[in-house]
Amino acid sequence: MAELSPILKQATPVTVDHGSGCYLYDTDGRRFLDFTAGIGVTSTGHCHPAVVAAAQAQVAKLIHGQYTTVMHRPMLELTERLGTVLPEGLDSVFYANSGSEAVEAALRLARQATGRPNVIVFHGGFHGRTVAAATMTTSGTRFSAGFSPLMSGVHVAPFPTAYRYGWSEEEATSFALRELDYLFATLTSPAETAAFIVEPVLGEGGYIPGNRVFFEGLRERADRHGILLIFDEIQTGFGRTGKFFGHQHFGIRPDVITMAKGLASGFPISGIAASAELMSAAWPGSQGGTYGGNAVACAAALATLEVIESENLVENARVRGEQLLAGVRAAESKAIGDTRGLGLLVGAEFVTTDGSPDRETATAAQQLAAAKGLLLLTCGAYMNVVRMIPPLVVSESQVADALGIWSEVLAEIGH
Repeated sequence: MAELSPILKQATPVTVDHGSGCYLYDTDGRRFLDFTAGIGVTSTGHCHPAVVAAAQAQVAKLIHGQYTTVMHRPMLELTERLGTVLPEGLDSVFYANSGSEAVEAALRLARQATGRPNVIVFHGGFHGRTVAAATMTTSGTRFSAGFSPLMSGVHVAPFPTAYRYGWSEEEATSFALRELDYLFATLTSPAETAAFIVEPVLGEGGYIPGNRVFFEGLRERADRHGILLIFDEIQTGFGRTGKFFGHQHFGIRPDVITMAKGLASGFPISGIAASAELMSAAWPGSQGGTYGGNAVACAAALATLEVIESENLVENARVRGEQLLAGVRAAESKAIGDTRGLGLLVGAEFVTTDGSPDRETATAAQQLAAAKGLLLLTCGAYMNVVRMIPPLVVSESQVADALGIWSEVLAEIGH
């Protein structure tokens, strides 16, 4: 009898029977308020009727049409629809299945287009679990340990994580940009650097937003040295931050974005977007894949984009995100050293009395919340940040319910 790998550990004790909107129901019929959203995937909530109907209709017509063999309407229509929301100038799309694949496609494009071998990533970033993506991931060694040697050509620069450094955001940003210039002087010449790859908000790294000055510094250096600026929008895209893409908070123009997660409300699809000129610099045969641009996933993505627009979910993410962040900040606890976020990405960092990371209490809080009917996750290098990622359809009353449970949790853990 086969079993799941023993290394796969559930973050919650729930075995799901079905889901609807912001709720999951276990096999005993108990309801849970889901503030994990499949790690930011079920953007329109569980089983949104429009997404379900689109997927069901497509399954009856065409399940799979391999897109370097034949074309199909759902992919063509999705590409056209994405053109209405993608950043200006990013008018060419390549589809894959997972975030890791999208990141590796962006890396391959950057190296082929520039003819340069190196890339710079930023401390605390998460970009995936495949070899190249794991090499570029610095949010925790658990993603890259044990299968070295990893890919060469990756250099790591600081991200302006003010709380970790104990500085103001201005001081942390100035430090990060100075260290980036020092990296150019000591480890990777600008002439050998193909790209910067950065998240607008660190995801697995602890839900830490970047800032305008930092990203302007990256854009200026990219323009000066002919380096591509790649925003990893896999967790921050499709309305999650209160704008359609996370980088739009900072007024910065990307050369490439990667996307996945919330694009299709749970169906596996990912991609990269760039200008047609840049995408044309990829070498022939370098883009492809058996399942990329799957017809059912594309139909679900089309429906997702329509729901995001028709139900004004980007604005809802902004408003409900402000409510959630304010409520988490108002919940007093000496165990929480910092609370931060952007839109519906909110994290509470647990620390001991001397300011050290407190994974044990963070885990206890997350588990107690699950016992009380609120599903949350942890993240951060030390797994001491409890994160809240509700679907974009979350209501004012559901956020209030979650905050009520969170206050009970903090009271009961006794800090």
